[in-house]
Amino acid sequence: MLEHGGRLRKASIEFGIPLEKWIDLSTGINPSGWPAPTLPQSIWQRLPEDDDHLICAAKDYYNAENLLPVSGSQAAIQTLPNLRKRSKVGMLALAYNEHQYAWKKYGHDLILLSEAELRDHLPNLDVLVLCNPNNPTGFRVEPGRLMKWAEQLSSIGGWLVIDEAFVDSSPEFSVASETGRTGLVVLRSLGKFFGLAGARVGFVLAWQILLDELQNELGPWPISTPSRWLATAALNDVQWQNQNRQILKAKKSKLVELLANHQLNAQGESDLFTWVQHQNAKAIANQLAEQAILVRYFDNPSSLRFGLPGSDETSAKLDAALNSCGSLIQTYRPQAVCTP
Repeated sequence: MLEHGGRLRKASIEFGIPLEKWIDLSTGINPSGWPAPTLPQSIWQRLPEDDDHLICAAKDYYNAENLLPVSGSQAAIQTLPNLRKRSKVGMLALAYNEHQYAWKKYGHDLILLSEAELRDHLPNLDVLVLCNPNNPTGFRVEPGRLMKWAEQLSSIGGWLVIDEAFVDSSPEFSVASETGRTGLVVLRSLGKFFGLAGARVGFVLAWQILLDELQNELGPWPISTPSRWLATAALNDVQWQNQNRQILKAKKSKLVELLANHQLNAQGESDLFTWVQHQNAKAIANQLAEQAILVRYFDNPSSLRFGLPGSDETSAKLDAALNSCGSLIQTYRPQAVCTP
């Protein structure tokens, strides 16, 4: 199993701090997610049905005609590599690590790239996998360029796979509406923006032939009836979505300012996290954990990802904890993202 954020129980045991005392800033999940209502009792007594309102709600939300509900985008990440013969697959060296793991597991040839190398290496690839915005660096590629890359790959039977897990708050960067064409695959999830990570609901947006193959691999009932019900309601709540986009941008700005006040200047960001390089990142993460604040540490380059504090009280606790890290933070020397 690869390392991920959100392992509060592990941290609680390691640092000897009760679970309820922790502040989790390690995941990039919206701390003020969609307010899920109490579910009708009958929901728990029915098997999932494909002809409920979930697919219609998702098509409206993503402005896409062809999509497949899956058990979180992770289900698609693990399965898509098995639907291609051995290919040359490019992806950023620092990105959501499950992509790299899955394509390597199925025997594909991985080419790990820096952000600057993407365009020049495209002719050497059969598949390009990108997170847009990238996790954890926040790097973005504008949609016009993505569509040119998609056309170039499609012309040789290749794929462009875009993981848009963090794009909901900036939908102008999404290419979801273009996914009817062969060769373009977009992965979406309700875990981050909607804050419904526990529901395990995601979608694959692609051309229908690929969706049929993927559905055959995943089998029936990939999403539970309660999760389908919640997802439908959240996708239809346009008022909350619009308000939440503005709230997230304001919270992100406050987080960037808070970190900068401690000489932790953002090298990358999305509306749900801020990424900071620092030579003492591991020590800073440990010292924050000793104060029951969990952040995500990366070793190559040495860096930290901070999720959004959910309240002014949480921000104040982070501020105080960072004050105690002053001696570790004082000397700052950013590192370049390591590439092969």
